Amino acid sequence: MDFRTELTFNTKPSTIMHLDLNSCFATIEQQANPLLRGKPIAVAAYSTPSGCIVAPSVEAKRYGVKVGMRVREGKLLCPSLIVLAPDPWKYRNVHLGLRKILEDYTDKFYPKSIDEFVLNLDGYPGYNKGMFNVGLEIKQRIKKEIGEWITVSIGIAPNRFLAKTAASLHKPDGLDEINKGNFRDIYSGLELTDLCGIKTRNAARLNSMGIDTVLDFYEAPYWRLKAAFESISGYYWYLRLRGREIDDVAFARRSYGNSFALPKPLTTIEELSPVLSKLVEKTGRRVRRAGYKIQGVHLAISYRDGNFWHRGVKTPKVLFDSRDIYKIAFKLLNKSPYKGLVRELAVSVFNLLDEPSLQLDLFENIEKKEKLVEAVDKVNEHWGDFVITPARMVGTKEVVIDRIAFGGIKELEEFTTA
Repeated sequence: MDFRTELTFNTKPSTIMHLDLNSCFATIEQQANPLLRGKPIAVAAYSTPSGCIVAPSVEAKRYGVKVGMRVREGKLLCPSLIVLAPDPWKYRNVHLGLRKILEDYTDKFYPKSIDEFVLNLDGYPGYNKGMFNVGLEIKQRIKKEIGEWITVSIGIAPNRFLAKTAASLHKPDGLDEINKGNFRDIYSGLELTDLCGIKTRNAARLNSMGIDTVLDFYEAPYWRLKAAFESISGYYWYLRLRGREIDDVAFARRSYGNSFALPKPLTTIEELSPVLSKLVEKTGRRVRRAGYKIQGVHLAISYRDGNFWHRGVKTPKVLFDSRDIYKIAFKLLNKSPYKGLVRELAVSVFNLLDEPSLQLDLFENIEKKEKLVEAVDKVNEHWGDFVITPARMVGTKEVVIDRIAFGGIKELEEFTTA
């Protein structure tokens, strides 16, 4: 890499837009049920006192309710807090609706999570309208085409990082730009920890180097940033704060996986195997949908007494059928030395292959198996998840509830508006 250390702020016009759906899951629930609007609500993994809050509404946040709190903590801060279970079907539909709108402005849009998108309008007709005007138009279309209660914060900048920073300046429903004309004023009003990626420990390290504000961060010479981070990360921050793009690299996926925190204690192989089966089915379908086959299976188990066990194996055969993946995962499940109550189960597959050819097995008709698996996947995708399932999964509907992740960047690649 060519280390240029005399750079000023990027003088090119802003072409990057970051869109963040405010209080995503909670806002979508309020959109779906008008009786919840204006009230403090929270979507939690479970409504029990120990359930983890994954999305407080704007109203709940005013009471101090935060993501990651337990339900009991949230209700101490806000006794009138309404707690709801997640409804992934609603959230996926809104995500797909947002994608459909954004496709009208650029082909270069990237879902960063279920509630965040990055758009590059460089070279597209929408840019000629003006970035602010496009932002306002997108906001209006969202209210008209998705729901009047849905709000998004939009940030505009020369690079992805500053566009995300701009989107956080005036939540909810903000529309802001960071550019060569105003970056010093904006940096002067920000704390170091307001920057995505700068944690308290990072800020303390920067403070020890005489960097106390974001403006100090920008003005610090490269050698000081290199000393503060003790890695190439210092140079990346040097570039980010100057509006230079460094975060547009897409890394190849190395694995697929699903995990589930059990709402009630399970301990025996007989109790755990149906849960394992459903996790394998979900993982296998995602792998096939992405066009991969695999040669590795990994299982991780967290126990309520604090113990943790995991094991992964590489397979000589190339696998694509969930039944074959389950056989290996089930063998791993039986190898755990612990027999206590299980808190969480996680399955992942690795050694991804996108080659169409398979290692031939004299005792299997691979082509017939592929056609059968493909037919089952098509039925499930058309009529709903798990319409056709293995018999061992009977009874798991109430145990393994459908979930969707906030930060599942790679999972969003599997969503389609088609």
